[in-house]
Amino acid sequence: MKEQEEIFDYLKEQFGDDTVEFMKGEVGQPWFQFPANRIKEIAKFLRDAAELRFNTLMCLSGVHYAKEEELGVTYHVHSTTLGHSMAFKVRVPIDQPNVPSVESIWKTADWHEREAMDMVGVMFDNHPNLKRILTPEDWEGHPLRKDYEPQEFYQGMPTTA
Repeated sequence: MKEQEEIFDYLKEQFGDDTVEFMKGEVGQPWFQFPANRIKEIAKFLRDAAELRFNTLMCLSGVHYAKEEELGVTYHVHSTTLGHSMAFKVRVPIDQPNVPSVESIWKTADWHEREAMDMVGVMFDNHPNLKRILTPEDWEGHPLRKDYEPQEFYQGMPTTA
């Protein structure tokens, strides 16, 4: 089992200081920050590197950073063979919400990416079936964005009490 700092050093060796940031918040698990345009390459490495073997994507969540006018994706991965876990994040401008899909690397990303698109508006490039999963296809907006304003009516029916 590798500690987070060991994983950070290993990733820095592979991808360089300008690609990998190690972040710690006031609470919770530390995380790694990666550029969105490198996420597929890095995810494949995380899964395939013998020293890491992150073979399971536990979850993936979309996030709206309203103040920064950005969208983000937080990934939690686990190695069932080596017993370690890590979290990593990417962020993109809200007006360019594209992130490469990792569905071809971890199949569990399929519905998680669809949910992040539906609820927050992250567009996962090259996802095989990127369509809404919780709201109807013709729903307006993304309900978990901080600036979301609900429709008053949907197909002639009121949506609020």
